[in-house]
Amino acid sequence: MKIAYFDCFSGISGDMTLGAFVDAGLSFDLLKSEIAKTGLQGYGITAGKVKKNGFIATKIDVAVDVSAVKGHRHYPDIVKIIEKSGLKPEVKEIALNVFRVIADAEAEAHGVPVEKVHFHEVGAVDSIVDVVGAAVGFVELGIREVYSSPVNVGSGTVKTDHGVLPVPAPATAHILRGIPTYADGPQMELATPTGAAILKAMAKSFGGQPAMNVTSIAMGAGSHDFPNRPNVLRLFLGETASSMLLDERLVELSTNIDDMNPQIYPLVAEKLFTAGALDVTFIPVVMKKGRPATLIEVLCAPDKSEEAQGILFTETTTLGIRIREVTRVSLLRHIKKVATEYGEIEVKVAELPNGGVKVAPEYESVKKAAEKNGVTFEMVYRATLRSVG
Repeated sequence: MKIAYFDCFSGISGDMTLGAFVDAGLSFDLLKSEIAKTGLQGYGITAGKVKKNGFIATKIDVAVDVSAVKGHRHYPDIVKIIEKSGLKPEVKEIALNVFRVIADAEAEAHGVPVEKVHFHEVGAVDSIVDVVGAAVGFVELGIREVYSSPVNVGSGTVKTDHGVLPVPAPATAHILRGIPTYADGPQMELATPTGAAILKAMAKSFGGQPAMNVTSIAMGAGSHDFPNRPNVLRLFLGETASSMLLDERLVELSTNIDDMNPQIYPLVAEKLFTAGALDVTFIPVVMKKGRPATLIEVLCAPDKSEEAQGILFTETTTLGIRIREVTRVSLLRHIKKVATEYGEIEVKVAELPNGGVKVAPEYESVKKAAEKNGVTFEMVYRATLRSVG
């Protein structure tokens, strides 16, 4: 499976993303022809090699003819442009997901409904080119999973239509909520709303580079030159280290509780799973002064961590939570249905690296069949294993 890792040590923007994709082998002519399918007018796009602190990178420039652009565009206008275009369905889906992230953040930052979010003349065209171009890159390069480093947002202030604002600007800050970020280097905006939204919509997790066989390393150049660092977005493309294993960067939350009504624990687990937790574990422990207690451990994706923390703080008596990033390696698996004398039962099939498989009947499917046929859970479970062979 082809995966991508974005190294955002100098931030990320839409044009840096396009530059990295072209540097990685995306045909620039194809990129231009695909963007043209949106029907946008009044813009030009160029590509060239530049040097950034001694490193060669690809620079993409989008020039907008202000006289050819008419007025602001609201979020629904941009949605219509993408939906009515001749782009591939998967490109449309990615582009719409990215713009939804931007629109939600702008709406929250300015206190307006999503439908009222507007993009200024030049910004709208520039954003459409960047977002659609990035979507084309993901699809044409065959990228199936995306990972990213923590994002360097820069520091200082940035000039906007709403005045001088601190970095990260409000919309960017909302987009990056729940994503690990830091401020380092020059006093300027390093992560733009478009770049942040691309990561928010596409990245599976944020942290160190996942286990992968790197096949190419690309660089997309930014617009600035810094004395002590190259202003580039580095992109690693490759394959998963093992076709049979799934390597994930996850977050583990844990807390010890010795003063809570035990009837509350099932509710806590239910809310955590509803919020997207991958696993919730309750472990009996002994705390200081010999007190019996319960250790709660929650495993979730990085972008679900903030919501999980909120549930633990509001639904339990905890006053503090331990948080750490973990790596999980798991077998690839899929669900298939097998025929039994009790009807079709869903079975989870996991592929082993040596070519074998592990099978396990799905609990809810077995339970439903047992209740329907008036037999025991064990009878249906064993019949399912026999059918699997």
